[in-house]
Amino acid sequence: MLSLGWGFNWPIMKLGLQEMPLLTFRALSISAGALGLFIIARMTDQPLLPSRRHWKRLILTSLLNVTAWNLLIAYGLLLLPAGRSVILAYTMPLWVALLSVPLLGERFTRRRALGVALGMAGMLLLLSNELAGLQAAPIGSVMILSAAFTWALGTILMKRFPIRLPTASFTAWQLLLGGTPIIVAAAVIDAGKLGPLSSTGIFALLYNMFIAFVLCHWAWFKIVARASAAVSSLGTLMIPVVGVVSSMLILGERPTWQEYAAMALVIGALATVIVPRAPASKPS
Repeated sequence: MLSLGWGFNWPIMKLGLQEMPLLTFRALSISAGALGLFIIARMTDQPLLPSRRHWKRLILTSLLNVTAWNLLIAYGLLLLPAGRSVILAYTMPLWVALLSVPLLGERFTRRRALGVALGMAGMLLLLSNELAGLQAAPIGSVMILSAAFTWALGTILMKRFPIRLPTASFTAWQLLLGGTPIIVAAAVIDAGKLGPLSSTGIFALLYNMFIAFVLCHWAWFKIVARASAAVSSLGTLMIPVVGVVSSMLILGERPTWQEYAAMALVIGALATVIVPRAPASKPS
């Protein structure tokens, strides 16, 4: 569900950004996501407030997961094509796999190493045609890679310093606290720039509000709470694959052989995580 929701969002977001200022687009989506999740938490009688001692870690992870990620992606997209950006953005599992060893004490097993190697091979294969472009726009590339690193660090810190809140309440606070700087920036920078939207622009905005920011953010934080950091991050490797296919369907793009080969590598990476290991035979 997460892979489909966020994967389809890349071409849909591109359609929306053709009609709306980028910061405004993000601010409206984050606001709707936070409000929707607070309503869900309230209707299901979930606790809304974290304990007093958890506020600092909640603010820190929200700044990494929401503020830094969205702003770095936003400005990186101004300098790089969307396809190249999504490839760089989902190098996140590599950073998680590396950071989880010293910060969480997770074992870097052969199975996990194989999953990371296959997934990153797929990403590098997709990136092979873009090396000249990366050299031509180093600032944009650094911004997107920095966004991937902040997302990975935020994921690690959520596992290292857990917060006792139900997923809906926790996600709502992440979006509200992390989205506040973006909302303020949009009000200052994009003031008076928003014009009337076509039906396509309205659909893109609604999709981001309710699918990308309510449903998918809730699903992501639920996954992080239930699985190890490296396993949950490897699951995101399917998202750029869905992004490639959905771009074909929505934007009419045609993938190259490298993109098809990368899909096979990413599916192989997911298999190392999803397919259960054979139980060890009991000694006689």
